[in-house]
Amino acid sequence: MSGILDLLNSDLGKTIVSGVSNQTNQSQNKTQDVLTMALPVLMAAMKKNAATPQGAEGLLGAIGSKHNGSVLDNLGSLFEGGVDSSVLEDGGKILGHVLGGKQQHVEMALSQKSGIDAGSVAQILKVAAPILMGVLGNQAKKQNVNSASGLEGMLGGLLGGSSAKNEQSFLESILDADGDGSVIDDVAGMVLGGSKKKGGLGGLLGGLFGGK
Repeated sequence: MSGILDLLNSDLGKTIVSGVSNQTNQSQNKTQDVLTMALPVLMAAMKKNAATPQGAEGLLGAIGSKHNGSVLDNLGSLFEGGVDSSVLEDGGKILGHVLGGKQQHVEMALSQKSGIDAGSVAQILKVAAPILMGVLGNQAKKQNVNSASGLEGMLGGLLGGSSAKNEQSFLESILDADGDGSVIDDVAGMVLGGSKKKGGLGGLLGGLFGGK
């Protein structure tokens, strides 16, 4: 199975980047930068949430009903004339659930790294979150995922199953760097941290963005 960042380089990914870019009035390059950093963070946070029985049950329920992947069949109309406010509201709820009190922290970290203001980063994430849930719903249908262990395996596969070795290194370098179990703090720390850390993350992201 391909990884979540391979999605961004597919035709579907290009449609997502283009649509989100138009919605937020940011360049496609900047939008792709934010999504390349944000999607693995959101996935890792979801995987962490799904490690608890309640978290797994909630995510399975969501991707089995409202977020069953149907959004991917109609991306053209989703972006046509601007994304509907109900979609943005839904995205806000997903982010609040997945990131909790760390949401603003993450948005600030992505803003600093990408050079896009935090308000626009927040908009990009709100549009991307329901689409990401749709991707998970789609994968769950394909793999017939209906249990917590199946869900964890699927999320792990999307995080680690990429053909891009850089993605794996990137994730290993941000996931719980200080051993406290908080992925989000580590991402923010690396993005906002000292120049040495910044260079390491920048180098990895440079590879992800095609600067190989």
